[in-house]
Amino acid sequence: MCCKGFLKIMMFIFNGGIFLAGAALLGVGVWVKVDSGSLLGLLNQVEDAPDQVYQLFNVGYILIGVGAVLVVIGFLGCCGAIRESKCMLLTFFSIVLIIFIIEVAGAVVLLVFQDLAGQIFDSVENEMRDVIQKDYGKEEQMTSVWNATMEEFKCCGYKNYTDFDGSPFNELHGGELYPVTCCLSNVTMGLCNTNAAHRSNVPGCFNRLVQLFEENAVIIAAVAMGIAALEIAAMVVSMVLYCNAGKKS
Repeated sequence: MCCKGFLKIMMFIFNGGIFLAGAALLGVGVWVKVDSGSLLGLLNQVEDAPDQVYQLFNVGYILIGVGAVLVVIGFLGCCGAIRESKCMLLTFFSIVLIIFIIEVAGAVVLLVFQDLAGQIFDSVENEMRDVIQKDYGKEEQMTSVWNATMEEFKCCGYKNYTDFDGSPFNELHGGELYPVTCCLSNVTMGLCNTNAAHRSNVPGCFNRLVQLFEENAVIIAAVAMGIAALEIAAMVVSMVLYCNAGKKS
């Protein structure tokens, strides 16, 4: 049947792309882990290299994991379609179905347990405030990470500038100064003091993150629906090929 041949070709092209993408991610991940020693040696020669750079090497594990899953899915889809292997097609269908169920379950949990999520964020807020008040201005890596985050998202602290009250940075400056990102440039005169921070009213990083999600909610929803549609289409095509495997075209 022409339809069967068309589905095989589409299945091969689609999963071929997945396989190549997975292989690329896997290769990059392995390279990062294998060559991390020499890369770290080069970075150690750069005195002003930011601390966040060293955290990039942990991304290697994530790339390896995601790449490996994509390679397996792509391989099963391609070979299953071309060889008309029922075992491969069924395995491909099962893996995609599991991923789809996990995604749906995650969405349901987020919708049903919104109150619980709010409680979790409240507890995180207290912990983040404690960390800031204990280490900001004293612990170099933690301070640099917060500075980079606040600079990137144009935010101040977890909730607002008062998160820095009592921190080593704040106490070092007599309890009157805050990070420069906590003040708007047209309000402060070079120093971000209590009055300037209060008048600037720069949003906290958590509120800023929520705002970014709300602003891009339509795009996020569209991407999620697109991924879900592709997964459903892949499952349908794999089942059609599975049912027709071995039959004469």
